Formats: sequence, C-alpha cells, structure tokens
Amino acid sequence: MSFTLYGIKSCDTVRKARTWLDDHGIGFAVHDYKVAGIDHDRLVRWSDELGWEALLNRAGTTFRKLPEADRAGIDRDAALALMLAQPSMIKRPVLDLGNRRVVGFKHDLYARELGLSGQG
Repeated sequence: MSFTLYGIKSCDTVRKARTWLDDHGIGFAVHDYKVAGIDHDRLVRWSDELGWEALLNRAGTTFRKLPEADRAGIDRDAALALMLAQPSMIKRPVLDLGNRRVVGFKHDLYARELGLSGQG
C-alpha cells in the first residue's frame, strides 16, 4: 500500500519523514503544497478528523508574521481560510494513511501508526 505525505519538500521535518519512510521501505507519494496547493474539501475533512488546532502551524514564520489582530481569537473558519490561502500554515507533514491521518513527524509516532513498534 502506498501512502501520501503532504507538506513542502524543502521543509526539514518533511525531509526527516521522507528519509524515515524510505529507510523503513514504506511506499509513499509526496504532495507538495507549494506546487499542488491543497483543496478546500480535503482540508475540511482533515479539520473534522484532527481538529483545526492540530493542523494550524502557529509556530511557523508565516503565521507569526500575521498582524496580532488576525492571530487573536482565530476560529475554525478563519484558520481554514488562512491555510487555504497560505498552505505553509498547515503543520507539516501530514501523512495520509488512507483510513486516517498523522500530523507532524516523530520516529515513534510513525512506527506506532504503521505497525512497526520497536523500529523507531
């Protein structure tokens, strides 16, 4: 089975996830937001599944550069609009396993989610 890794190819965390998946023989395709963007319906489904708070990259430069008024009191609709307009605001990577998604990258998280416990 092949999975999809969503993110930005130049992102260090995405590179670490790609290396880990390659090293463990996990097949995957890469969806680069900078090249292919992200569609509204997919982002809404992810938000319903994971919560918009888990998807919004508040630590990133793009979010931190927003005016304070735009950052304060942000809600789901505002967060989705921001992520659609500037996909670099989506926490990276998002690994689509078909029946569920995993946000971010940690060796142990991927090992557990892919049933490779003990192979972090």
